[in-house]
Amino acid sequence: MEQATFEHMCQQIDDTAYKATQAASALTDALENSVMAVRRAAKHGTEAAAEFLYDTRKRIQRKPFEAVAVTFAAGIIAGSAISWIARRR
Repeated sequence: MEQATFEHMCQQIDDTAYKATQAASALTDALENSVMAVRRAAKHGTEAAAEFLYDTRKRIQRKPFEAVAVTFAAGIIAGSAISWIARRR
């Protein structure tokens, strides 16, 4: 009886160790996939930002007066918003 109990306990330990190894392997794979996805997203984000900067420079070169007017308007709006917030307090 003790031998059967001991063998059953050994079998349970082996099964648990196998399941733990499988879980660790699955977790490692998921982590590696996540890291690759983050790197891919960062690369795409960097490329998009570089393209946006390039497009902005070209637009400013093509229409410099419009760029100055838009910048001036944005400054006026930002200044007004800051002034309005400061007066509320």
